[in-house]
Amino acid sequence: MKTLIILHGWQSSKEKWQKTKQILESEELKIIVPDIPGFKPKTELKKPWNLNDYLDWFKEFYEKEKVEEPFFLLGHSFGGRMSIKFAAEHPEKVKGLILVSAAGINKRSFYKKILGLGATAAKKLKIEKIPLLKDFWGIFKKFFYHYILRKTDYLQASGFLKETIKNILNEDLTSFLDKIFVPTLIIWGEKDRITPLKDAYLMKEKIKNSQLKLLKNVSHTPHLENPRILAQEIKDFVGESKPN
Repeated sequence: MKTLIILHGWQSSKEKWQKTKQILESEELKIIVPDIPGFKPKTELKKPWNLNDYLDWFKEFYEKEKVEEPFFLLGHSFGGRMSIKFAAEHPEKVKGLILVSAAGINKRSFYKKILGLGATAAKKLKIEKIPLLKDFWGIFKKFFYHYILRKTDYLQASGFLKETIKNILNEDLTSFLDKIFVPTLIIWGEKDRITPLKDAYLMKEKIKNSQLKLLKNVSHTPHLENPRILAQEIKDFVGESKPN
């Protein structure tokens, strides 16, 4: 039996993948969807994590579950970020990689860098505490993260997750892409505005043994918007691989 582990996105949960799991699961394919720590009360972080901490947790998880290796690995959004680094560092454990609207490419243009430096300077000057500028700073910060950096996760995070997402976003995984040699399926919604389509094309270019499937009328969450189409693409890819 083949095994597919699905790593969900930031502040998501295994429940969001239930429909896709039901469609995929069969006598030939076992689906495992763990809850990634930090997004439910019972899995709250006790300190800020970085990407390597999440990979350490993942290693402990699949070893505890006694998952037969190599396994198929699917990562959506933040889960894609985890999957990219894991597949690059542990190719012997991954039979096939599926990246769904995957995060991980954090290259910033000169324009964004200048705005970032301005935001850092404003924070050091404690502009948000100046009465006349307080409201302006709040509006600017939301605009900067939502429309310039497209990192709404930072605005929504609190507690240790705030520092954790900063640690995560500071790591650009572009250099890991050409270190992935396992068969890879890249799935992207044509209307995705969270992880831009240009990232999909860059992943296709850098990952040697990869194919790209674009989903029409789908944005960042194909598992919620069109789980049947997503499941069919996954089935076709997994079915192409030879039995273990």
